[in-house]
Amino acid sequence: MHGRIFWTTILARKTAIIVGNGKLERDIADIVDGAQFVMRFNEPNLTGGMSGERTDMIMLAASSKTLYRRMIEPDFLDNKALKAAKVVMLAYHPEIIRQYHPRPNIFQRLSGRRADWTMQAIKQLGKAGKEIRIMPPQTYMDGCSELGIAGPYMHQIFPSTGFLGIAYTLAKFPASEWDVKLCGFSWEGWKRHDWQKERIWVENRIADDRLSLIT
Repeated sequence: MHGRIFWTTILARKTAIIVGNGKLERDIADIVDGAQFVMRFNEPNLTGGMSGERTDMIMLAASSKTLYRRMIEPDFLDNKALKAAKVVMLAYHPEIIRQYHPRPNIFQRLSGRRADWTMQAIKQLGKAGKEIRIMPPQTYMDGCSELGIAGPYMHQIFPSTGFLGIAYTLAKFPASEWDVKLCGFSWEGWKRHDWQKERIWVENRIADDRLSLIT
């Protein structure tokens, strides 16, 4: 009897898929669109169709000048994933940006560059009817601790939006109810992320059966 109850619980788990912006080796659109929760990051490209279209949450880095360049484009809100997203999560709290992220020098400020585009993102995405959330500062601090980023290194190395999204999903979605899967992560990019440590952290979560890869 107990065995039957156990297997029923496992089979009834919902699926959450976290989709990175890296290259996919095969078409997994049906798998992604059949999930109960899908998270994407920054500027997902759905034109290829291989990662499906479902998008429940997009994680954005509002400290990025790249986001600002996108926001001033007329077709910013035409991105299919952004239009589909129910929730937009800003990964870096303004207090975290103020304390740890690099500040533009005087010449960059004169040209209009800022460290924090949070309010601009809230204003523009709010007009589009999006529910907007901001990651709590403690979540960021916990992420740094998980990756061994401490002291002066916190001003040089920052957890990526991908890492923060994975950590958020694992914290919010209990293993008894959710099967969390990853795809499209290349673990490379901006030099201020410690890709090696983030990859090892994910591999440890896979070894603990908290994550699995869609291959």
